[in-house]
Amino acid sequence: MKKILQDLSYAELEALVLELGEKKFRAKQLYDGLMQGKTILGITSLSKAFKERLLEEYENEPVRIKETYQSSDGTEKYLFEYADGNLVEGVLMKYKYGYTQCVSTQVGCRMGCKFCASTLGGLIRNLTAGEILSQILVVNALHKAEVAGQGKEARAVTNVVLMGSGEPLDNYDEVLKFLRNVTAEGGVCISARNISLSTCGIVPKMYKLADEGIALNLTVSLHATDDESRARTMPVAKAYKISEILKACDYYFKKTGRRYYFEYTLIEGENCDEEHARALVQLLKGKPCHVNLIRLNEVKERDLKSTGDKDAYRFLGYLEKGGLSATLRRQIGVDIGGACGQLRASYLEETKRV
Repeated sequence: MKKILQDLSYAELEALVLELGEKKFRAKQLYDGLMQGKTILGITSLSKAFKERLLEEYENEPVRIKETYQSSDGTEKYLFEYADGNLVEGVLMKYKYGYTQCVSTQVGCRMGCKFCASTLGGLIRNLTAGEILSQILVVNALHKAEVAGQGKEARAVTNVVLMGSGEPLDNYDEVLKFLRNVTAEGGVCISARNISLSTCGIVPKMYKLADEGIALNLTVSLHATDDESRARTMPVAKAYKISEILKACDYYFKKTGRRYYFEYTLIEGENCDEEHARALVQLLKGKPCHVNLIRLNEVKERDLKSTGDKDAYRFLGYLEKGGLSATLRRQIGVDIGGACGQLRASYLEETKRV
């Protein structure tokens, strides 16, 4: 598999262009084309000879949308295929304030969370910074007509969540480079305030992220109020205690000034009665945080069941009465397998059957 230009920052592209004997302004033409989601061959401002030289070392099309699924609520789900044939998935959620894209950071995942389909086949490989970025570039290109007339740098995707397949902090260096490239001026230029990173709670990397100077929205998958219960569905709980996670979150707030978020998936018979709600209030009350309650997207390979709407809203009421900032996340894309990993798993299963 060749290298990809999307891995490079503008400064690195500029150095490459000069190294290849081209004029400096070619870097701007190349960068602009890539940020518009074009392939190397699709950038018409570049000479044929220059493009041929690039193609000797770099992939023309690092990622393509292999399949697109449209939900009845407007949500779109994509199956992305990379140059080596590996697949990941992503979701585009359409809101009044803009489009939010959920991106993947790894092919598969090794964290082993019982409620997630991404981890069923384990970790295949990490994605590079450019492979993560390319998910956004091709979706922006797909929806370019919707932002036509809004200026050269207009893009359909206004918000990004790193909540797809993989654990972002398990692919730390590439994810960090992605964050720097996606927020860079002149490129996609998405504000860090419009980016959310979800982690299962790899504590040392949470501290490291806090020191990077990128004030994004840190979200931690909690799903339980004590370590023993959490370990039943999240193996990472055996390595990092909830108390350690909370200290890391407090450090993140101290360094960035950004409140942090907790995801709490409601699992029938596991974590969603009044006793659990009171324990969650006791654990988090007074902290600069917000709780996102999630109704479980059931994975057929697991035996976990989602709680009903009535019980979900009752749990939310307990939290609000206890003084916690909390919301029950709206279910979207359910009819197209909206939860991360479901589409890839079903596609691979069907391909194997055929």
